[in-house]
Amino acid sequence: MSASRRTAAPFWAALTVCGLALWGCGGSPKTSATGPSGELPDQEVTDFVITETDQGRPQWTLYARDAAMYDARNLVVARGVRVDFFDEKGARSSELKADQGELNQQTRDMTARGHVVMSTAEGSRMTTEELQFDNQTQKIHSNKLVRVERDGNVLTGTGFEGDQDLHHFEFKSQVQATVRARSGAIIETRGKK
Repeated sequence: MSASRRTAAPFWAALTVCGLALWGCGGSPKTSATGPSGELPDQEVTDFVITETDQGRPQWTLYARDAAMYDARNLVVARGVRVDFFDEKGARSSELKADQGELNQQTRDMTARGHVVMSTAEGSRMTTEELQFDNQTQKIHSNKLVRVERDGNVLTGTGFEGDQDLHHFEFKSQVQATVRARSGAIIETRGKK
């Protein structure tokens, strides 16, 4: 065997091993919940659950398909989000669902984004694209367009604040209302800028 063939054989063997190693690392790319600035999370989990309590009574429980924790910012970024809110007796009073959400680990304030839907045990339904929850005041608010449906009546507006049970709430601007009779006929539609 010539000298050039002997030196070429180890080269091709090494190249084949490197090629196989790189090919083995390929496949479908892994998705990671990177933060808005592109940093990598300190920890990632699937089937994430966290419950906020007050003197042993649950106030809310957050469920997420997966979540990423960013310790330096005290932030949890979650996808496939559901939040159950509880009344004073511990019964579930409303449920919020969203594509994604963020939880501040210190204040326990939350932001829900993407196809946000809140449904109450009494049958009210609210939809928007973004909603914030202030844990200290137990209030929800949004500066986006919000739609609330209750008993066939529909209210829409921009700028919203209320409780998580949708018992008491107010719109800030561009309010529209459609009121229906029990028969389903529209009684009145009004708007206010």
